[in-house]
Amino acid sequence: MPGSYGAAPDSSGAQLLPWSWAEERLERARNYWLCTTRADGRPHAAPVWALWLDGVLWFSTDPASQKGRNLSRDPRAAVHLESGDDVVILEGDVEHRGWDDRIVDAYEAKYGYRVDTSKEMYGTYVFKPRVAQTWTEQGFPKSAVRWIWG
Repeated sequence: MPGSYGAAPDSSGAQLLPWSWAEERLERARNYWLCTTRADGRPHAAPVWALWLDGVLWFSTDPASQKGRNLSRDPRAAVHLESGDDVVILEGDVEHRGWDDRIVDAYEAKYGYRVDTSKEMYGTYVFKPRVAQTWTEQGFPKSAVRWIWG
């Protein structure tokens, strides 16, 4: 993120965080803050349980919830982890999907809770990042990296 917060490119690249650093945190996180937009433009943020698998974030919410209604109207969202010291912020688009056994099994392994896919209240969503920002408190601003997917 050259030019942001006084950060300057490091020609050696030694202080830049690799994407694997972000993926480790995305895989380990218990709670993820999902940020959506209400119809009147007001932001809505709520924690969700999720899985980072295959380069996307899988989560569940009731399609009738505020999050679900917001996403059905506008699939753009932001996700960030709980830490303000080891920061991972994602911006991207969300698609409503059906459950598959691999996701249900992984969700149960991570949270000790098996989703009852027969209930309509559980909608599966996949968040595909377009942009990510990462940094560490100790290395800021030189550790700040902006990731962009095409």
